[in-house]
Amino acid sequence: QLQLVESGGGLVQPGGSLRLSCAASGFSLDYYGIGWFRQAPGKEREGVSYISSSDGSTYYAEFVKGRFTISRDNAKNTVSLQMNSLKPEDTAVYYCAATPNNQPLWFNSYEYDYWGQGTQVTVSS
Repeated sequence: QLQLVESGGGLVQPGGSLRLSCAASGFSLDYYGIGWFRQAPGKEREGVSYISSSDGSTYYAEFVKGRFTISRDNAKNTVSLQMNSLKPEDTAVYYCAATPNNQPLWFNSYEYDYWGQGTQVTVSS
């Protein structure tokens, strides 16, 4: 069974940090680009970051540039999202997703074949 599982969410104060992980089972992430998306209550799902399978190129939404860092560890079959300087507006459910496309429109959720169940991130004092 092909599955993605996110972990690492939680409650953090503004300015704090969290590290999200996306673990794959049933398939290798080596051949998949991995995106992180988020969805806040009452809002549409939006792309946060992406890392390619081919050369490890990374992409970020403007609203997280300089604060979030995406990385992959193929040996552990995981992708991580390090989130620093968190803001209340970062509060959302965060999802990881996998696409076999080499050059996807990474911020477009339709590009992705597999999705995790999501992990809640709450930034509040």
